[in-house]
Amino acid sequence: MNTRILQCLLALALAAGPGRAAAGEPITLMVGGVEKIIYLPVKLAERLGYFGAEGLDVEIRSEWSGIHGADVLLVGTVQGVVGFYDHTLYLQAKGKALVNVIQFSQAPGEVELVSARMPPSVRSMADLKGCTLGVTGLGSSTQFLSRYLVLAAGLKASQVNFLPVGTGDNFIGAMTRGTIQAGMTTEPTASRLLNAGQARVLADLRTPEDTVRALGGLYPSACLYMQTAWVARHKPEVQRLVNALVKALRYIQTHTAAEIAAQIPPDFYGGDRATYVKALGRSKAIFIPDGRMPEGGPAHVLKVLRSTDKSLHGKTIDLPSTYTLEFVTAAR
Repeated sequence: MNTRILQCLLALALAAGPGRAAAGEPITLMVGGVEKIIYLPVKLAERLGYFGAEGLDVEIRSEWSGIHGADVLLVGTVQGVVGFYDHTLYLQAKGKALVNVIQFSQAPGEVELVSARMPPSVRSMADLKGCTLGVTGLGSSTQFLSRYLVLAAGLKASQVNFLPVGTGDNFIGAMTRGTIQAGMTTEPTASRLLNAGQARVLADLRTPEDTVRALGGLYPSACLYMQTAWVARHKPEVQRLVNALVKALRYIQTHTAAEIAAQIPPDFYGGDRATYVKALGRSKAIFIPDGRMPEGGPAHVLKVLRSTDKSLHGKTIDLPSTYTLEFVTAAR
């Protein structure tokens, strides 16, 4: 191979840049806890063969917090993150261009629990003054939402402490050991604690109705977001990803919780299939059948974020650039 050819190949490699997947190469998605019910569509699309049917080779990785997924996306290690939409707004304020290509849910599917070891007088977020609250990670959506609920209850953010404890067994261990007195988690972790009598509910965001009561409106949450520049260069691949995920959302709507659970790895059940199925049945209402962003959803998410995070104060957020309907519309 002559020097001229080598130079051309090197130039092409450099032009591709970090995180650029060539045709036929695997696409890696980082999920902020793949076993969580809120992120069910991505695992379901894999298990049902929807990615393969679209000619895609998709690798799914799991991180215990969505904010860490965003970090690896920004350095180009993965091509997409299955996490919460609010991160596209939060990171735009920091100069990063991310876009949500399909919206999974219209509510967080999260719940603020208080340890059963706390006295019965602790009945609301207002009673958590001086407590340590568990979140998946610092800068995570669970921290954004927990801080909002604390402030809405009349407390100052400085009157509680936030501790990153992850989810699943790690969250359960932190609560049962007394490392945290309360915390925000998702299903099936929440139901495992509640069924065991180790916690009780303080603030519920597990259904659209609960979310409207607690946050004043719907809060579009779980989604697939990617770097805006990467999406612009890879529209055919993104379309096929969205096609597969819309199929998964439709499957959720047209099948029972038991039928859906049968498609999921047994280790997702947390040792209790019946509890998982019940929690999944309750959670089905949060999923959006066609993957479209709810009208007014982005503005409400921004309103919540601005009330909880000073880093967004004075920053102009271009909401239309944080999500697109292009791919879900074509998938329909």
